[in-house]
Formats: sequence, C-alpha cells, structure tokens
Amino acid sequence: MTELQSSQRRSFTAKTIFGLLLAVVMVGAFATAGSAEKPGSPRSGQLHVEKECSQFSGQAGGFCTITASNLHGIDPGMHVVYTDPTFVYPNLISHLVVDGPGNNDAYGSVTLNFVTWIGSLTLSGGTGQFSGFHADVTVDCTPSGSPCTWDGPYSFTPPGS
Repeated sequence: MTELQSSQRRSFTAKTIFGLLLAVVMVGAFATAGSAEKPGSPRSGQLHVEKECSQFSGQAGGFCTITASNLHGIDPGMHVVYTDPTFVYPNLISHLVVDGPGNNDAYGSVTLNFVTWIGSLTLSGGTGQFSGFHADVTVDCTPSGSPCTWDGPYSFTPPGS
C-alpha cells in the first residue's frame, strides 16, 4: 500500500509541476504578444531635432543641417532643403524636404516668424522609411535664428491604414 501511495504522490507532483510550468509559459506568451507592436498599428512619440542654418541662403535650395535627433532616420548631417522660401513680413514660409540617404525623404512646410523666431512645421509623408510619417512640431530658433529646435508629436501610419 505504501508503494502505491508513493507512486500516486510522484504522479501528482509531476502533474502539478507540469501544470504550473505550462501556466507560466502561457502567461509569458500572452504578455509578450500583448506588448508587441501589432502589424499595421501606428508608431508615435515626441520628436526632438536640432539643426543649424549657417548654409541657408534664403533662396530655393538653401538648407540647414541636422545636428541632433531622437528619431532613427533623421540623423546628424542630413539636410533640410527649403524648396520655395517666401518672405512675407514677418514670416518665412516654405515647403521643405528632409533629405535622407537613398530614397528616404520627408516632406513638409514651415512658417517661421522673424520677430519672435518661433514657428510651426508640419511634416506629412515622404518616401522610403518616411512613408506614412506625420509630425506637427514647434520650431524654436531663439534667440537669434540658429541653431533651431523642432519639438512635438510624430506618428507613422502604415500603408493601407
């Protein structure tokens, strides 16, 4: 009888351990799946970019150079090219291209007030890794025009969403 009880106890213990192990694995799998980014879901965050504008001529094709960024894909050394700068006192208004390597460009438009050195920038779409990119940021070039920062929310919306 003792041998039967011992065998049942081992069987019960093995089943208990297996059940607990299975529960832990299932909880881990659900936690990982729940925290993973779902395909087709937007990515978003707060954009911070710094740039200097010593090369900006005020003419079409003039550019500023990115010096820092918290977003992979907008890297130091990239140019922000102003395609059609127009000066309507007290503002500079222009479309622009954040010129990335290869076919990775972001498109946008900016308005910068030359009295306050504050403005707004909207980036909307682009090519390559900037497909579906959108940002509405504040431009701050205080105190005197350069360097400047861009700060505000961004998101990527996957194609077909």
